[in-house]
Amino acid sequence: MKKLLMLGGTEFVGRAITEDALQRGWEVTVFHRGRHAPPAGVRTVRGDRTEPGGLAALAEGTWDFVADTWSGAPTAVRDAARLLAGRAGHYTYVSSRSVYAYPAPAGQAEDGPLVEGSPDAGATAYAEDKRGGELAARAAFGDRALLVRAGLILGPYENVGRLPWWLDRTARGGPTLAPGPRDLPMQYIDVRDLAHWTLDAAEAGLGGPYDVVSAPGHTTTGAFLDACAAVTGGAAELRWTDPERIAEAGVEPWTELPCWLPPGELHDHMFRSDVGKALAAGLRCRPVEETVADTWAWLRSIGGVAPLRPDRSSKGLDPEREAALLGLGG
Repeated sequence: MKKLLMLGGTEFVGRAITEDALQRGWEVTVFHRGRHAPPAGVRTVRGDRTEPGGLAALAEGTWDFVADTWSGAPTAVRDAARLLAGRAGHYTYVSSRSVYAYPAPAGQAEDGPLVEGSPDAGATAYAEDKRGGELAARAAFGDRALLVRAGLILGPYENVGRLPWWLDRTARGGPTLAPGPRDLPMQYIDVRDLAHWTLDAAEAGLGGPYDVVSAPGHTTTGAFLDACAAVTGGAAELRWTDPERIAEAGVEPWTELPCWLPPGELHDHMFRSDVGKALAAGLRCRPVEETVADTWAWLRSIGGVAPLRPDRSSKGLDPEREAALLGLGG
């Protein structure tokens, strides 16, 4: 039986990886702080890797694979990887495409320029922290370290508030601001597809960086919002609005209009990367309609209010600002 040590494992990406490993029949140890309950069937080990001696519970034990989703100070990855290097066969660090220096041109692959980072740094900024985590994993595990550079992640258990906001908004119905153009390509990864590929890659012994997100054009803004409107009951009247009007109104892409970026440099950076390497290594991405429907089902199962990470800002457009932009003000 394969043995996985999941550093985290109670929320979103970590939870999806844990559940996928359990479905494979693996023995899973979840190391976490105890703030959220892990999935049933795991062995739980408690500790806070940000505190002195916080890794003491991992001083003994061996594992085939380690998975780590840490996004804070790189020193936490450094210390865990060093501690486990002689007792684990493979280390997966779930990083981010944010490690690429801006602007990344359309079609860029894993060999693009990167931001600066250090495995010995405290928490600074998200991109630099993720790059430092990558360097820490590679320093301890070398070619046995897999760097999963994820893009926009959606799906059940989302604790960032992007897809849940759109589902809440379309469920509310009425005239709904839809940022155009409809056919604008959108590149994302369902958290379950990310988890499944990650464990397949670890089992295959893959190392180094992989951009793990759907192929450019896997879906569009139109298909994404149509799916949200349909699954929530069809009460939303999508009103497609030109990016220029949105910009003139001072509405912020990505935060006020989650998952959306207007055509241009930032869109190319986020939504037009070359993921041929991951696709060749077996990445498969489910249809956007399935991701949206399953996330809506999960939201309803927990009472309609998605959890939000304390280190992330709230997402979405204020109803009054939306109404004013659509010319609906009284």
